[in-house]
Amino acid sequence: MRKLLSILLIILALPALAAERFVFPSIDGGDIDLADYAGRPVLVVNTASRCAFTPQYDALQVLYDQYRDQGLVVLAVPSNDFRQELKTAEQVKDFCELNFDLDMPMTDITHVRGDQAHPFFKWVKSETGFEPAWNFNKILIGPDGAVVGTFGSMTRPLAKPITDLIEAGLS
Repeated sequence: MRKLLSILLIILALPALAAERFVFPSIDGGDIDLADYAGRPVLVVNTASRCAFTPQYDALQVLYDQYRDQGLVVLAVPSNDFRQELKTAEQVKDFCELNFDLDMPMTDITHVRGDQAHPFFKWVKSETGFEPAWNFNKILIGPDGAVVGTFGSMTRPLAKPITDLIEAGLS
């Protein structure tokens, strides 16, 4: 029943497809273009290195490892909007590699709320009313480019509401 509801939600969201291409600067240099992930579910998470929720990086990596071969992308978006991120992208990258052995895509430090928010986050807010209220908020984009779920910091990356929607998007 839940899978059916998830699929129904995806179908109902079709009119909300993203008309724009969203490009983020990569923490590794170059760009991360969400258009490169068309047809795949993408979990976008605003992150910070000095937050009580930072240990969620471990679960994000597990989630990515568990579903990446089926097509899931987990995109970490470091942000200092809540004043808990390191000063430079290089420090963030080193911190994440050393402490969490991350190999998921990661953007440069990016604004996620307010007037300076990245266009992706402004689009999500206009489509759903959702804006990150703290670090480690999660936005699931379906294979069709529509927002299929938003989750606050307290929702763990491996929580059933997230994995159910991911699995529905992978089937």
